[in-house]
Order: sequence, then C-alpha cells, then structure tokens
Amino acid sequence: MAAPDAPVGPALREVVDLVHGWYPPGTAEAWDAVGLVAGDPATPVRKVLLAVDPAPTVAEEAADWGADLLVVHHPLLLRPVHGVAATTPKGRTLATLTAAGCALLTAHTNADQAEGGVSESLAVALGLRDLEPLLPAPLPALDQVVVHVPSADADALRRVLADAGAGALGDYADCSFSVAGEGRFRPLPGASPAIGEVGVPERVSETRVEVVVPRSRRTAVVRALLAAHPYEEPSYAVLELADPGTGATGTGRVGTVAASSLRAFAERVAAALPATAHGVRVAGDPDREVRRVAVCGGAGDFLLDRLRGADVDVYVTSDLRHHPASEFREWDGPALVDVAHWAAEWTWLPVLQQRLRRALAPRGEGGDTVEVRVSTRCTDPWQFRA
Repeated sequence: MAAPDAPVGPALREVVDLVHGWYPPGTAEAWDAVGLVAGDPATPVRKVLLAVDPAPTVAEEAADWGADLLVVHHPLLLRPVHGVAATTPKGRTLATLTAAGCALLTAHTNADQAEGGVSESLAVALGLRDLEPLLPAPLPALDQVVVHVPSADADALRRVLADAGAGALGDYADCSFSVAGEGRFRPLPGASPAIGEVGVPERVSETRVEVVVPRSRRTAVVRALLAAHPYEEPSYAVLELADPGTGATGTGRVGTVAASSLRAFAERVAAALPATAHGVRVAGDPDREVRRVAVCGGAGDFLLDRLRGADVDVYVTSDLRHHPASEFREWDGPALVDVAHWAAEWTWLPVLQQRLRRALAPRGEGGDTVEVRVSTRCTDPWQFRA
C-alpha cells in the first residue's frame, strides 16, 4: 500500500484507453486475445513495466519493482485454458501479478500493424526511411449514396442522411457534394406524384446529393432516404467504393537505407537488436547491394509469396522455416535476414515507453508522476549455441 503522501497516478482505465487509442483492439486479428487481462480499472497506476512476454520471470520482475501495470505484446491466455492454478506457468504468472496488485494488459496483433507499432519500430531501429506498409490494412468499407431531390428539399434530406450515419470523413461530419440540375419524368396511371400530374411530362429543379456511407450503415441510410424523400419513387443509387490501399497502417513495413552490401546491412541489424543466442541468419550473396528493405516483426514467412517478385533487396523477419525459405531463395528474389522473434519485437518497447512517458508526464506543479520501464529480462527461449 502506498504511503499517505505518495503521488496518486492516473486510473488504470486511463492508461488502458491511451494504449487502446494507439493500438485499437478492433484492429486485432479475429483469433487474437488482446486488451485488459487482469486488474481493477479504477486502481491508480504509478509504475508501468513493458515486456514482450508475460513469462513468470517477467511477472516476478514486475512484482519486485512494485509495478501497478505490466504491458506485454504476447497474450497470456491466447489459447483456451481450464484453470489458472499457480502449478502451471500461466497460473504462476497471473498469481504473482495478482498478489502484487499488478494489472496485465496485452497489445498483440493490434500493435503489429499500427503506426508506432511493432513492425514500424523494427524498421526505425534498422534505420529505414520513407516507410510505408508492406501490406496496407484495408480501410473501412464505404459506399457512396447518390440521390436526386427537389432543390427545395435538399437541405432537409442532407440532414436525414447525416442523422442516419452518412457523410462522415475522418474528423469531419455532414460531408456531402451537390450539383444542381433538372429532373424530367412523366407520371403514369396509378402514380400519385408529389409534383406534376398523371400523364403530363414534368420538369423539376433538382439537386444531386452525394454522400459516403459506412457499408455497415447502408441499409439504415437507404431506409431513411426512402422515408424522408418527397417523391414516391426517388431516383437514387448505391455504389460500392474500392479500397485504394493507401492506409498508413498495415502488415510489415518497407523502406530505404543508404546503399550497402548485404553483409554490412546484416551487421547493422545485429548491432541494432538485443543480443540473442539465435543471432542473425542471412540467406543471399554477401556482396549483394541493399537499398530497399522489407521487415515484419514476429513470424513473417506468411509474406514470402507476396515478396517473391517485390521491389526489395532484403526481407527481415523471424521464424523462417526451412522449406518456405529454401523455395523462396530458389526464385532468386530478395535476400533473407532471420532474427530472433523476441529481439525483433523488443524494439517496440522503447517506442511505447516514450509514448507513455510523454502522455503521462506531470502536468503542472504537484502533478502525478508515472514511471515507465522496459523489462530487463530476456525471454527469448534459446539460451546458448553449442
């Protein structure tokens, strides 16, 4: 328990909201398990420890330091379990943290793709410039709704469309585009025209209104349009918009480096990452020139097919298996640099540390101070090379 005069940090929910703002849980893969694993959201946070793995040794470090929150990359409970007794490694981790009053928060695949996330942190650590996603994340699916309405009713219809969820673009609302024109029609027998007479050709000053609509709101917006439009048979269209693939987030990163040999670049990689028994393995001509580099934090052999004919000189990732790597090299594509999984993802921790320190810096005299520390425990599973 903190001393009565000890500074009271922000509530756990505030810190969780910060992390989720940078790495939204909704962007995680469907199979993933991210978010707050343990802890009371109302508890104050004064010390935050960052680590790649929620291993028992990391939990002990958090408890010994008196951390109120442990933020990890890999989930503790990714696969279903039937119990968390302290007789198991996962149970021991959770028991240690709970006994110490330390919460646990996971940011996994939601942190992989994000700006300031794992792959971007690895790229920056290796000195890459002009970064862009290797595989851009799809933008939210959008439609465009186009409707023709009597000009006198255009403003009212725009309001109805906006209230139904149309016309939002990033930080802007009530967005639309309009063009004035002339509508022509002839009501047939059985029609009940709002304007004109049955059998008589009619000309009406109309406005063409265009709005974007999240695809999930398509039905609601069209229903609202039909209910509010003055015509019994409105003229409208719904167009599905293609994803331009220009998002700033996505899987992996690709960028450029100053020209060097593959051997020299591999040495740069080794110097940039924490040392491990795995080291840095390289497949390719040591004298090959390297200018354009692709990276993927964590296990990245699922991208090999995409990279086979890509305009890159080398691909840096982890956990490359024999057969996929061998077949990839037979195509005479980019060179391969295989690094330890833990080391590649560790590069994210100092980035997150700086983000949290800036966001949680004391504001004004007497402001709360939150300490943020990167774990000193190496949780790479390989200890030595014979």
